[in-house]
Amino acid sequence: MHRVLVLLCLTGVCALPAAANAQTIQSAPKMSIQGFGGFTFGDSSFVGGTSLGSTFGGTLAVDLTRNIQAIGEFGRMSDIRPSLFNLLEFTPADLRIPAWYGEGGVRFIAAPHSPVRPYGEASFGFARLSTDVEGFNGTAYDVVETGLGYLNRTEPMLGVGAGVVFQGGPFALDVGYRYNKITASGLPSFLNGGNDYHVNDVRIGFGVRF
Repeated sequence: MHRVLVLLCLTGVCALPAAANAQTIQSAPKMSIQGFGGFTFGDSSFVGGTSLGSTFGGTLAVDLTRNIQAIGEFGRMSDIRPSLFNLLEFTPADLRIPAWYGEGGVRFIAAPHSPVRPYGEASFGFARLSTDVEGFNGTAYDVVETGLGYLNRTEPMLGVGAGVVFQGGPFALDVGYRYNKITASGLPSFLNGGNDYHVNDVRIGFGVRF
């Protein structure tokens, strides 16, 4: 009987590290990484909104609970200029307002164990607005570009969005929409009639979960 008890105790002691390791693995947060691309359009109150442009970037999501993720995103919007400046396409000059941005936030997921997962999210970050003028060369262009560089602005950005993730094994397809409000000042604000930028973003992303 004593030998049996000793054997059971030794077996239990040996099993503890394996059980603890399994618990650690099970409780470890899961992450997903995604690259996305799409297009942007605006609803600014100044002369019919902002121009149609492209967007691309990447998103990292980390599970906090089954239904909540912390997200971080970095990307670029190629052109959010007011549509009034589309008229410059009929001239040699061309003006664009691209924006690099980074933001973080929270994503709320419905049906976390389903292969089809709707979600909504809210985020906050900053956008680096610049003003690019093209269509001419030489010394004048260099002077203008250098001068505009001093007028670049980093502005707060608020975002909300929704979408659907289609999960197949570790791979996922994300179809979504984002609305971003960028608080503008300086030249970008002047070019938009003193208004903030309101940018709609329709995108599709491909990612992997691990």
